[in-house]
Amino acid sequence: MDLRTLHIIDVDAHITEPHDLWTRNAPKGFEDRVPRVVAVDGTDQWVVDGVPIGRAMGASVIKPDGVKHPGFDFITWGADDIAAASYDMTARVEVMDELGLYAQILYPNTAGFGAQKFGEVEDPELRRLCATLYNDAMVEIQEASGGRLLPMALMPWWDVDASIAEVGRAAANGLRGVNMCTDPQHRGLPDLGERAWDPFWAACEEHGMPVNFHIGASDTSLTWFGTSPWPSQDDERKLAIGSAMMYLSNARILANLVFSGVFERFPSVQFVSVESGIGWIPFFLESLDYQLYESAPSAVDQLSMKPSEYFRRQVHGCFWFEGYALAPVIEALGRDRILFETDYPHPTCLYPDPLPRVAEAVAGLDDTTVQMIMQDNAAALYRIPLPVSV
Repeated sequence: MDLRTLHIIDVDAHITEPHDLWTRNAPKGFEDRVPRVVAVDGTDQWVVDGVPIGRAMGASVIKPDGVKHPGFDFITWGADDIAAASYDMTARVEVMDELGLYAQILYPNTAGFGAQKFGEVEDPELRRLCATLYNDAMVEIQEASGGRLLPMALMPWWDVDASIAEVGRAAANGLRGVNMCTDPQHRGLPDLGERAWDPFWAACEEHGMPVNFHIGASDTSLTWFGTSPWPSQDDERKLAIGSAMMYLSNARILANLVFSGVFERFPSVQFVSVESGIGWIPFFLESLDYQLYESAPSAVDQLSMKPSEYFRRQVHGCFWFEGYALAPVIEALGRDRILFETDYPHPTCLYPDPLPRVAEAVAGLDDTTVQMIMQDNAAALYRIPLPVSV
């Protein structure tokens, strides 16, 4: 199948936030308190209320000339060192056209992949603005792109009621899903399996908002990245080992959602395991099915389905680099459960040739399956209208 005949939807790409993203629409009195870039000891840093939350990195491995540079050097790059399409979304759409991609789902960098860094902000109103100003800017991007760039809304996860309200506000503003932190319990809140969060899941259900868990969406998830490599490894090897291990960190999220009964109580909410790959999932689901009866027999009466059955009803997995044994994995999980991503413009991204690379991986699949995983599944999940083919 010629992939360029499809409207391919890339369900995981990132925006390198422009330095004025928060300041340009900040309410009076908050201009110098919301996230902004300040030189600290000679290095550009994102600061909130004067407190640094991380370097103002380019967060892209693609240089202005369009050449991808593998390795660890990108960690020192700033906005002047990277391709404009990393931060300029007009340029991003042009690159998408070149690559043969119709739409992209966008995730953040500055806040952490689950907005976990904003949980450190002390002032409640400022903390709320960190999320809502970002989401308002993302609405502008979505509208300016003609619906081809679809950012997921950051949740003010440090406040259950605020999160519920933001689901409704984001949906009313046209955003198509939420991006959730995986571990609010680290800030003294109930964990996501506790009943205190049930109104949040109900709001996602009411508004038809898929819940996306990107790897590295909490300090706990990032620990996998930082502690997996042995200290003797150099920076490049640490990057490779940490990145590979972090894919598996979403297994913890999946297991907790199953055994806490979230899937059981909210059967129509859809969840996405973002940037975690799919090859490990059949084994892990089989292990959860086994452990349900071997280790948690008291849970059997509270769950109407096996863990693997909940996945096939409510969870989507995303692949990009995988090719080996792709067909049996898709068969095991269900072809309606698989989405495609590129991770542009991060170190593991498929740039500059995503379609030729994925064409090899899907070569043995039937055309209907290819169309589903590259186009139809994401279009249905994120409610993306597709152009009518002539």
